[in-house]
Amino acid sequence: RHSAESFLTVNRIEEPATQGWRGALNHIGLHLAPSTSERAERDDVQAVSQHWPGPRTIVIVNQKGGANKTPTAILLAAVFAQFGGAGVNAWDTNQLQGTLGWRTEQGPHEATAADLLAHAAQLLGTEAQSADLARFVHHQTADKYDVLRAQPLLRDATRRLTPDQITLIHQVLGKYYRVVVADTSNDPSDPAWLQLMSHADQLVVATTTSDDRAEAGRLLLDDLESSGGHEAELAAGAVTVVSQADQKAPKSDLKRIAAGYRELTRAVVQIPYDPAMVSGWLRWGALAGQTRRAWLAAGAAVAAGL
Repeated sequence: RHSAESFLTVNRIEEPATQGWRGALNHIGLHLAPSTSERAERDDVQAVSQHWPGPRTIVIVNQKGGANKTPTAILLAAVFAQFGGAGVNAWDTNQLQGTLGWRTEQGPHEATAADLLAHAAQLLGTEAQSADLARFVHHQTADKYDVLRAQPLLRDATRRLTPDQITLIHQVLGKYYRVVVADTSNDPSDPAWLQLMSHADQLVVATTTSDDRAEAGRLLLDDLESSGGHEAELAAGAVTVVSQADQKAPKSDLKRIAAGYRELTRAVVQIPYDPAMVSGWLRWGALAGQTRRAWLAAGAAVAAGL
């Protein structure tokens, strides 16, 4: 017997506008539909609110320092946690004194990836509970994600993480988190960096309006593409986040760098200058409204590749 069309219908009722003049009029009793921009924002919220079958790893890259990798990792983690709920981790994989821990809240301990690594076998065991991880990660009380800090190696090269250790840490994080956002070092020749690429589901190129940082990101994409295989696929599906880190930089520079990357990556998002991003802890609630909107768009672009 042929299957008939289902009697159930998809709920397509649209909530009334809450923003702008439409939202203001709705507060006094009207029922106006949202604007195009409000609909676009709702679509982006829905995109970053999804939960995927299995953990997803987002890797932030650029082979030059000062490209805004750390703020990009932090604020993308905040986006996915704010809208999608718990289960998000920002992981500092820098081998030499990563700064992600300096820009985020510290928990009631000083644990780093080295401490987690020493207990990886127990954390992967059947007796382990999610609360056990609190000894090793730093919870962001306002933004609802966790941070795994880099070990403070300074000049002690003998304590660098090996590719196998990167995989082991990734296995632990994959057991407890649905989204892992990895901040990386400036050395794509590091075997640990290369191993992290093998675990990546989505690549994000972070850059500022500085020409040398934009060029470093472009060259890295070229290198990944020429490598073939998984790295080439990551490069082809990458998202670029261009941040105006310098208040004095003209907006034309932001548009120029973004236009160049549109020919190189799947999506490009521009982040305006915001004094709340310059130094200190990065908090979602401290950002200006237009900055939060831009980071939401960046999260939605990333989510499309997951």
